[in-house]
Amino acid sequence: MELAGLTDDIRRRAGQNVKLGYKVKFVLEDDEGVIFWDGTEHPPAIDNEDRPDATTTIRISAENLRKLVDGALDPTLAYMTGKLKVEGSMGVALKLTSMFAD
Repeated sequence: MELAGLTDDIRRRAGQNVKLGYKVKFVLEDDEGVIFWDGTEHPPAIDNEDRPDATTTIRISAENLRKLVDGALDPTLAYMTGKLKVEGSMGVALKLTSMFAD
């Protein structure tokens, strides 16, 4: 199941970085699921619950999120070409960009 693998990879990546300080929701297109990252906790709580209190919501396909996590898709290019859509704080999205680049 792609959702479980992506959730585990994001959980691992988040654990390697400093506290994010915000809540982020990844909404996978085509109803493939949700990954919720509560970066206000340390270690961060990352699960598949669809909560309404995210600071930033990122809409992306599971395939493109996989590429982003693996470093095969540049986050800025994904945003500019519409493969990644940001709702809410762009500053939080930029913090995530640097985390995925590590």
